[in-house]
Amino acid sequence: MKKQISIFLSICLLAGTVYAQKIKGSDTMLPLSQKEAESFMKKTPTAKLTVTGGGSGVGVAALIDGSTDICMSSRAMKMDEKLKMQDAGRAFKEVIVAYDALSVIVNPGNTVTQLTREQLEGIFTGKIKNWKEVGGADLAIVVYSRESSSGTYEFFKDHVMLKKNYAATVLSMASTGAIVQSVSQTKGAIGYVGMAYENNTVKALKVSFDKGKTFVAPSMETAKNKTYPITRPLYYYYLNSSEKLVKPYIDYVLSPEGQAVVKQTGYVPLN
Repeated sequence: MKKQISIFLSICLLAGTVYAQKIKGSDTMLPLSQKEAESFMKKTPTAKLTVTGGGSGVGVAALIDGSTDICMSSRAMKMDEKLKMQDAGRAFKEVIVAYDALSVIVNPGNTVTQLTREQLEGIFTGKIKNWKEVGGADLAIVVYSRESSSGTYEFFKDHVMLKKNYAATVLSMASTGAIVQSVSQTKGAIGYVGMAYENNTVKALKVSFDKGKTFVAPSMETAKNKTYPITRPLYYYYLNSSEKLVKPYIDYVLSPEGQAVVKQTGYVPLN
């Protein structure tokens, strides 16, 4: 009798919420994962996914301490994080699920339309303080950045500033949405956001990584063909031990249907 009850309970559990899982991390990836999860749950009634942001570093930390099933990250996992995973005995897998263009945004009232990598470095390290130094109006530059737990902060520092430190005057924002809002409301402002966060309250600049020979604007096309220089992969990380739980969702995101969601949400699909 006990055995029959046990089998019955097992069947009930299997018929219930098989795919209950948490997805946490990158704010850049938040709109993408929310849409993917929504779409997946419509197809899979037994699935229950919760998606929260906080930054790539927060997502990795949650994967290490076991408080998330999938970590969203807008940068590759760092060596010290890999060592922490190893020390915790947590073997993991890395999957690229989409690409993203990192847009440099200014207030729409700003007359500047393009900047070189060197000029961006100067602005974010504090050497360039006024828009007139880069062909704009005589107006102080107000610089917004993500906070240090953000993968976008790390990526911009590594690839645009060539690992130089941000100026002490740079204003750190807790979310990408906060950067968009602040730049839209401040005439001399500049910041950087994932392309999917762009809207008509801010203006994206053309960027040059060849000392001003060619300037390219961020777009789906230029990110896909890699002519826009600030393009990056977006990652999901999960533990090997959680593979059975997370794989149906991961497979969905990588499927043609899931990749169509990538494009619809303003990110760059894999193919």
